[in-house]
Amino acid sequence: VQLQASGGGLVQPGGSLRLSCAASGSALGFYNMGWYRQAPGKQRELVAAISTGGGSTRYADSVKGRFTISRDNPKYTMYLQMNNLKPEDTADYYCTAGTDYSRPNTYWGQGTQVTVSS
Repeated sequence: VQLQASGGGLVQPGGSLRLSCAASGSALGFYNMGWYRQAPGKQRELVAAISTGGGSTRYADSVKGRFTISRDNPKYTMYLQMNNLKPEDTADYYCTAGTDYSRPNTYWGQGTQVTVSS
C-alpha cells in the first residue's frame, strides 16, 4: 500500500483544515487506517483511527469533538477534518494503514505539515 497525505498548511487558531490521504496498491478495504502526528520534540501519537469499512472510529482525547476521520474506499481516500484548531495541534501529520485497528501503522505515507499560529 502506498499512501500520500496532503492538505496541510498554516491556519489561525480556531480555523479548520481537511487532510486527505490517497492510497494505491492493495485494496484499501482490507486495512484499518489512521492519522498519526508528531510535533517537534514530542513523541508520535495516534490522532484518529478508522476501521476497514468505516463503521468504527477512535480518537485521541486531545482531539475528540474537534477532529473527524472518514474514508471513501471506492475512491481509495481517507480524510481528517480538523476544526477549532489549536496551536498545540501543530505537527507533521502522517496517514497510515494496517491490520491492527488499535495501531494501524504498518504502512506510512509522507507527512504533511500543519501549523496553527496567529
